[in-house]
Amino acid sequence: MLDRTGRFSEPCDLAVRDGIVWAVGRALPIDPEAIDVDARGLFVMPGVVDCHAHLTQSTYDPFELVTAPLSTRFLQTAEALRATLRAGVTWVRDAGGADAGVRDALATGTVPGPRLGVSVVALSRNGRHGDGAILGPGLESTQDVLGPVYPDRPAHSASVAGDLPTAVRGVLRAGADWVMIYASGGVMSTRPGFTELPFAPAELAAAVAEAGRYGRPVMMHALGARAVEAAVAAGARSIEHGIGLGERAAAAMAARGVTLVPTLSSYLDLAALARTGVLPGWAVERAESTAAALTETIAVARAAGVRIALGSDARHRSRHGGNLAEISHLRRAGLTPPEALLAATSNGATLCSPGHGWPYAESPAPDAPDHGVVGSGQGGTGGRRGRLAPGNVFDAIVLDTDPGDLSLFERRDFVRGVFTAGRPVLAHPRLPPALARTC
Repeated sequence: MLDRTGRFSEPCDLAVRDGIVWAVGRALPIDPEAIDVDARGLFVMPGVVDCHAHLTQSTYDPFELVTAPLSTRFLQTAEALRATLRAGVTWVRDAGGADAGVRDALATGTVPGPRLGVSVVALSRNGRHGDGAILGPGLESTQDVLGPVYPDRPAHSASVAGDLPTAVRGVLRAGADWVMIYASGGVMSTRPGFTELPFAPAELAAAVAEAGRYGRPVMMHALGARAVEAAVAAGARSIEHGIGLGERAAAAMAARGVTLVPTLSSYLDLAALARTGVLPGWAVERAESTAAALTETIAVARAAGVRIALGSDARHRSRHGGNLAEISHLRRAGLTPPEALLAATSNGATLCSPGHGWPYAESPAPDAPDHGVVGSGQGGTGGRRGRLAPGNVFDAIVLDTDPGDLSLFERRDFVRGVFTAGRPVLAHPRLPPALARTC
C-alpha cells in the first residue's frame, strides 16, 4: 500500500467500512460479516486527484466545437467523466467548462464519474488569452469554445480595468468552487503574446479579495516569472502551468504555501504537434521552447520546496482517461518516484481541502473513528482523500505490479481496479462476486 512517504509499504491489511478506511495494519482481525478480498501481491494506492482538467471539451476542431449541439457536448462530457474515473482519477478540479450542475450530478450519482470541483468559466481580459471570440461569425466564447453560451453561464471576460471583481461575483453566483483567472498569455496566444500580462497586480489582488469574501480560493494560469510573481503576490492558491518561473517566484510560492500544477502533458502534446506542421508558424517556436523549459521549471520549484500537484490538462477525447500519464511525465521532468506519486495523490488532495478556502462541511460516515477531521461538501476533497489512512474516504486504485519508474502509468490498461468511497467502479479480477456485482 502507498504510504505517506510515497513508497509502497510492507504487506499489510486494510479494513473499510461504509466507504471509510477503518484500520490499517498487519494481521487485522476479520469481521465475520465482512467481505474478505485476497489482495496478496497487488499494489494499492489512493485514487488520483487531477487538479487541472477540462472535462467538457472533447475536440480541438473549431468546426466541431461551433456546430455540435449543446446536448451533444454534455453527453460527451459524461463519456469523459466515465473514462476519467475508470482510469483511476477519483477527484478532479475542472479549470473551466464544467458547471455546478455537472458537479452536483456526480455528487448525487446521477452520472458516473469522479467527484468534482468547478470554476465554471476561466476569467480573462477581452481580446487576450482565454477570450477566444470567433470574429468571423461574431461568436462570443471562452477559449477554444470551452463553454458555449447557454442560460445562466456567467460572463468569462472583463472589458475594462476594475471589472474583474464583477466577473468573479458572476462565477460565484453560478456555483463555482474555485475562481480561475488568466494572469498571463499562453503558448497559443496570437495577440499580444506569450508573456503579456492581461491584468495589473492590483486587479488580481482585488479579484482574490472578492473571492475571499465568499470563501472561495483562486487558481491562476501564469507563465513566466513576472506573471507567477504577480499571481502569488495577489494571493493565488495555485499556479497553473508556471512554465518559466524563476528562483524568486519559486521562493515566494514556497513562502506562501502556493502549489504548482505544471500540466506537463499539454506542453508535450504541443511540442509533438510542432513537429508535424499542424501548428501555425508563430506557435512552433513557442511550443518547442516551452517544452524545453519543463525540466528546468520543475527543478527550480523542487529546489525551492514548492508543493507540486498533478494536473493533466486533459481537454480532448483522446486524452480523457489518459490522465495518469502525467505521473510519468513528472518523473521524467525531475521528481523522484515517491514525489511524483505524492503529487498525484496527497498533494492534490491537500490543495483542494479545508484550510485552503473551502466553505463547505460534511459529517464523517456513521460510526467512523473520530480523527477531528472536518470534510468538505460537493466541491472539495474534504481533507479525507489522498491517503489511505484511518478516517479517510476509501478512494483507491489497484495495480497488479509495482509501477517502478512510473512509465507504466502511460499504459491505459495498467490500473486494474478502482474504488470510490468504498464502491468498486472498475472491478479487479480478484474481487469477490458480491463486490464485483456492484460495479
